[in-house]
Amino acid sequence: MELTRLKSWLLAIGFVVLVAVPPLVTALDETFYITLISRVMIFAIAALSLDIILGFGGMISFGHAAYLGLGSYAVGILAFHEITNGWLQLFVAIGGSAVVAFIIGAICLRTSGIYFIMITLAMTQLLFFIGISLETYGGDDGLPTDRSEFAAFIDLGNEWILFYLILGFLVLCMYISWRLINSRFGMVIRGCHENEARMQAIGFPTYRYKLLAFVISGSMCGIAGFLLANLTEFVTPEFMHWFRSGEIMIMVLVGGMGTLFGPVVGAFAFLLFEEIISGFTENWPVIFGPLLVLLVLFAKQGVWGLLPKSKAGDG
Repeated sequence: MELTRLKSWLLAIGFVVLVAVPPLVTALDETFYITLISRVMIFAIAALSLDIILGFGGMISFGHAAYLGLGSYAVGILAFHEITNGWLQLFVAIGGSAVVAFIIGAICLRTSGIYFIMITLAMTQLLFFIGISLETYGGDDGLPTDRSEFAAFIDLGNEWILFYLILGFLVLCMYISWRLINSRFGMVIRGCHENEARMQAIGFPTYRYKLLAFVISGSMCGIAGFLLANLTEFVTPEFMHWFRSGEIMIMVLVGGMGTLFGPVVGAFAFLLFEEIISGFTENWPVIFGPLLVLLVLFAKQGVWGLLPKSKAGDG
C-alpha cells in the first residue's frame, strides 16, 4: 500500500505532535490531556486490530471488546494475586486473548453474514456476564489494580513514561499491521474478502488464513486491554460489553475501513469529538449520529479516504 506524499507527511507530523504532547501540556499546566491522549491511543490500537479482520478480511465482528477486557483482566487478576511483573502480565494478556480468539474464531468462522455477527456478539456477552459473576475479582463493581512493573527505568507510575510506552505500542502495532497486510498472507485475507470461493478454487485453505487473522487481531486488542488497565488502574466487565465493541467499530468506520491508518484517525476523531461536545451537552450522540450517517453515505472510506490516493492505491 503506497502512501501519497501528503499522507506520509500527515503521519510524520502526527507522530511529532504526539511526541510533543507531554512536555507541551505540562508546560501549560494541562496534564489531563496526557491521560486523554493516552486513552485515545489505546483505543486506536483496538480499532487498528479490528480493521485487520473487518476492513481487510470482511469479518464483521461485533464482539471485539472481549479481547480488550481479557487484556485488562490479565493485569487485574494477576495484580490481585500480587503478581505485578509487567512482562508476565503482557504475555498473559496476549496469550489469553489469542487462545480465546482461536476458540471464538474456530466456531464463528464456520458461519457467515448475520450468523457470524450474532455469534461474535453472543460470545462477547458470555464473557461479559462471566466477568460480572466473578465476585472475587469485584464482579459488576470492577477491580482496582496496581500498574505493571517492568525494569527500574520503566516506571509506569510516571505519566510521561506510560504515555510514551503506549505511543511505542501504537507505532509497533501500526508497523506490524502494515507488514502483515502487505505480505502474501495479507493478500490472501483481502482475496477472501473479495471472493472467498475463488481463493478456495485456486488452492488456498481460506478457513485457516481467516482463523489466523482472527487470532492476530484478538491478540493485538489484548495489548490494548493491557495498556488500558495500566492507564485506568481499574478493570471492569464494562470493557467487554457489546456497546464497547460498537464504539470500536464506529472508530473504524469514521477513519475508514481497509485503510490501515484510518482506524487510528477514526479513534482520535471519535473520542476527541466525544470529549469536546460532551463538555457542552451529555446528549452528544444526537449530534454525532447524523454526522456518522453523512460520513457513511458520502465518504465510504472514512476521513482517511477523503485524502488523495496514489495511482497504486494506498492505506
